[in-house]
Amino acid sequence: MQRYFYVQHIIREFFRLESASGILLFIAGLFALIMNNTAALSGYYQALFDARIGFHIASFSLDKPLILWINDGLMAIFFLVVSLELKREILEGRLSRFSQALLPGVAAIGGMLVPALIYFSFNSVNPHTVSGWAIPSATDIAFSLGVLALLGTRVPISLKLFLMALAIIDDLGAIIIIALFYSGDHLHLDYLYFAAAMIGILWILNRAKFSNLTVYLIIGVILWYFVLKSGVHATLAGVIIAIFIPLYVTDSDGYEHRPSRVLEGTLHPWVAFGIMPLFAFANAGVKFDGLSLDILFESIPLGIALGLFIGKQVGVFSFTWLLIKSGFAKLPSGATWLEVYGIAVLCGIGFTMSLFIGSLAFHGESTYLNEVRLGVLIGSTSSAIVGFLILYFAAKKRDQDPPNF
Repeated sequence: MQRYFYVQHIIREFFRLESASGILLFIAGLFALIMNNTAALSGYYQALFDARIGFHIASFSLDKPLILWINDGLMAIFFLVVSLELKREILEGRLSRFSQALLPGVAAIGGMLVPALIYFSFNSVNPHTVSGWAIPSATDIAFSLGVLALLGTRVPISLKLFLMALAIIDDLGAIIIIALFYSGDHLHLDYLYFAAAMIGILWILNRAKFSNLTVYLIIGVILWYFVLKSGVHATLAGVIIAIFIPLYVTDSDGYEHRPSRVLEGTLHPWVAFGIMPLFAFANAGVKFDGLSLDILFESIPLGIALGLFIGKQVGVFSFTWLLIKSGFAKLPSGATWLEVYGIAVLCGIGFTMSLFIGSLAFHGESTYLNEVRLGVLIGSTSSAIVGFLILYFAAKKRDQDPPNF
């Protein structure tokens, strides 16, 4: 019973943090747009994120612009927290039983597949832009829950949990996509061997039921360095660390330690209120100079915007509808089909994750990156506004005509 109430507390805290984080993400993105399009501030904005920061210790050195410290370093912490959340949900939460994970899992697959196909259909003939196929397949969990929170208790808790589970599975899909398709083209085997040695140490600590988080994190930082230098994307180090930090450890006195939960609870506010808004501020600054309506119909922004706004809702809703109508799952408790459709539209808010995948797909290509930002902003904003309106009017309709069960 105590564990049940603890999980309830975690879920409430999750919604509270992610909802507030969604508002901060919006403000950070807005500031980025204003600064990068104001003549007096644009130079400072560019100079800030181009500033190089590094260190040199014996034979170990690292020197990168601030934008890459954010995208390669801080985002590794983001993926660490996401992976800890996913691990907890799989082992004891909403995804611990197959019946619980089936509906959001299938919906997430549809929500990744259809947007990718839409983007691919616009870019398949261009070998330089086709690599961005995964950009519209992502859902920003903080932003989508933030929009949902504006409706308060008018939305059934089952729909909030459905969206949360779907977005978490979506993040898992993004992690797999990054590992398979967006790691470096040139791998350095010597650093991979060092990274493998660190993973071996983490495995030994896990098997020994070791619970000291400081040791795990020190080894994790070393692992991050080797993964970064190996050519594999450094954010995957966060995923690996989360896998090996134990969920429960019982000491010799019978006292139960929860290192995974402690780390998740400690890092979650920093990620929600610090890392994600900072990432949005660094990556959402679309430069409007020289933009015209014609650029909206270029293959990259059009493929992303339609992938997020059309592809996400079609993929999530159609796969959900097929699974429920075939009898393999049930409609979320207390929800109507119109509300489920509204949730499907909200899944088109890609923002943070879409911008991140875009930065990997078109690393260093400023023209393409600006088109990515434009497509992500249009698709995400459209999904947020339309999804909110659908859920608002669906809630009014449900209040006037409650569903029969």
